[in-house]
Amino acid sequence: MKLEFLGKNLELTDALKEQAEKKLSKLDRYFQEEIRAKVTFSTKKGHHKVEITVFLPGHILRAEESTDDMYASIDIAVQALERQVRKYKTKLKKRYQNNNSIRFENFDQEKAPVDEESPDGQLIRNKDFDLRPMAIDEAILQMDLLNHNFFVYLDTDQDEVCVVYRRKDGNYGRIISHRP
Repeated sequence: MKLEFLGKNLELTDALKEQAEKKLSKLDRYFQEEIRAKVTFSTKKGHHKVEITVFLPGHILRAEESTDDMYASIDIAVQALERQVRKYKTKLKKRYQNNNSIRFENFDQEKAPVDEESPDGQLIRNKDFDLRPMAIDEAILQMDLLNHNFFVYLDTDQDEVCVVYRRKDGNYGRIISHRP
């Protein structure tokens, strides 16, 4: 696994990097080729947060954990990723093997985010991402893998930009945009 480390509000130590590498190496057994992952460590008011994003062809796995101990945060986040992989193993394996020709670099959805401090409910962050054509079941899978409440995608059936979202009752909804 090719790892990229980022530290926010703390100095990254070799021991911290080695621990993350050691724990994330458990995921290598699920993939045939080397995959790319981004690990972000941050501290804020005594909480040690770890965000791990694993980039697969066509899918992104993500786990985030915050505890009082950075090493515990790493352990819990890796366990969450491993649960995701096991839960979606069949679907991921099928799609991963069918998409081997796709280059990993194309799936870094977050491009140059812009953060600005702004108190009064103003726009504080912009995210650019490439829409990839997919069916609604694949969009729901991607949303669940990212552990988000919504996901924007280009629907293959509708040929329109759509948003799939998780409803409070546990079901899903879809918003379809129509061009004028």
